[in-house]
Amino acid sequence: MNRTVPEGYTSVAPWVVTDDTGALLDFVTAAFGGEELARVPVEDGTIGHGEIRVGDTVVLAFDRRPDWPVMPSLLRIYVPDADAAMSAAVAHGARVVTEVVDSAWGDRGGRVRDPFGNIWWVTSRTEDVAPDVAWQRMSEPKYAESMRIAQETLDAELSGRESGVASAPRRPAR
Repeated sequence: MNRTVPEGYTSVAPWVVTDDTGALLDFVTAAFGGEELARVPVEDGTIGHGEIRVGDTVVLAFDRRPDWPVMPSLLRIYVPDADAAMSAAVAHGARVVTEVVDSAWGDRGGRVRDPFGNIWWVTSRTEDVAPDVAWQRMSEPKYAESMRIAQETLDAELSGRESGVASAPRRPAR
């Protein structure tokens, strides 16, 4: 055996800790076409281990203990149609954080906060864009404005402020 990762898993796996892992698994199935792999209840009635495959990634989850802090996760998910997936997420209890827009780097996407407090970047790849072209596009008003809105809406959501702050990205030195 030359693999360090079990078949069907990736080298890095996100863990999501919620107050209702069973409902999270149901949400991901309904909103993003997830395939539930495991739901293991433990003696006290909580979910001690859950797994759901979304595309090529297995997301792991379990219920939070009452004395643990709330730990919302930030997750990016690539889907075939970001607009449709955002609509499905909202239909299943999510709230829009950032409306769907096109990005300079060839993605179309937006953000939702699921009913459990997690924020999902719901994204579709619409075109392959070379890094130099993406940086050129960042100076175009359409893309600069979408980046500003993406930063402000996330900052407002995470900080709890009415409005968020944004800072224009700077191209790294070569």
